Amino acid sequence: MKEQEYAGFWIRTGAAIIDSILMIIIMMPILISIYGADFWVNESFVTGLWDSIFQYLLPAIAVVIFWIYKSATPGKMITGLIIVDANTGEKPSTGQFIGRYLGYYVSMFPLFLGIIWVGIDKRKQGWHDKLAGTVVIKDK
Repeated sequence: MKEQEYAGFWIRTGAAIIDSILMIIIMMPILISIYGADFWVNESFVTGLWDSIFQYLLPAIAVVIFWIYKSATPGKMITGLIIVDANTGEKPSTGQFIGRYLGYYVSMFPLFLGIIWVGIDKRKQGWHDKLAGTVVIKDK
């Protein structure tokens, strides 16, 4: 296995912010065209079927597809990061990527402790990484 430089908390946070901004830019016009401008001030967690599809299902599919084809989301690509198998350093399997995505819910549930764990762990793994057997490294 080649030498790996693990990606830390702050660069991964930056990548996540980039991804979030891109998602908002894509989703905002679609959701406003369906629900109107009041969509953004609505206090409901889910406004309707299209809201669920565009805010939860399609982003999940898009993220996993980016991971499968590029081993990174656009934010990770911009910041020069990739996701690899923690044991081999090779591209993770599709099952690992799906498990990693589902692992985000485990990581976020207890006050984002599983995400914050990236800043504490020696291999910079969040709980979602540990569950999926992945690490995020700087792409050389």
